[in-house]
Amino acid sequence: MTRKSLFWGVVPAAGVGRRMGGEIPKQYLRLNDRPVIEHALAPLLADSRIGRILVALSDDDGWWSETAFSDHPKVQRVSGGMERCHSVLNALDALASVAEDDDWVLVHDAARPCLQPSDLDKMISQLSDHPVGGLLALPLHDTVKRADHSQQVLETLPREELWRAFTPQMFRYSLLRTALTAALEAGAQVTDEASAIEFYGESPLLVEGAPDNIKITRPEDLPLAAFYLSSRP
Repeated sequence: MTRKSLFWGVVPAAGVGRRMGGEIPKQYLRLNDRPVIEHALAPLLADSRIGRILVALSDDDGWWSETAFSDHPKVQRVSGGMERCHSVLNALDALASVAEDDDWVLVHDAARPCLQPSDLDKMISQLSDHPVGGLLALPLHDTVKRADHSQQVLETLPREELWRAFTPQMFRYSLLRTALTAALEAGAQVTDEASAIEFYGESPLLVEGAPDNIKITRPEDLPLAAFYLSSRP
């Protein structure tokens, strides 16, 4: 008898956050008295459908052991890679002995601390029967310009077709592992899991999420994230 598809979490967290300009990687910066990565992990850990979460860390990471979830029974540390795609692939390789082809993998940014549990539930519900998978995203409402290297406007893009890609991004285990491997072997530039799936010829589904699911990239993002978290019940 074929078992029901399981859900696995992957959190790539080997980056150093160069645009933040600090000595501490952005996932370990304090946000409302907790490291950013704890906020990012919390909704995944609270969802009973996700059986294990693999956190991909730099081998010389000196901050993870001080976090609240470093010894959590659902969390497994794996070695990160040079880029996000390498870290995710390392985590998928670590799941090879327990995950089946049709299992679901949810990849979430360690620097996205404001994921709402309702968005996580919405995404899982909408994608569970989808043949490929998809991602949380938000339609663009601003007018978008394409510019050259000297910041001269070249054209205005049709915003009706443009979305901001968020995480989690949720795909079948075998498909995601194969797509990432193929993209890396071809030297393709993949900045998220969806772009690897697209490179492989498949079409992810966009699931509209809340606009407060921001990524900590610049110093001004921290007070904004703190405001969003403090505004919740």
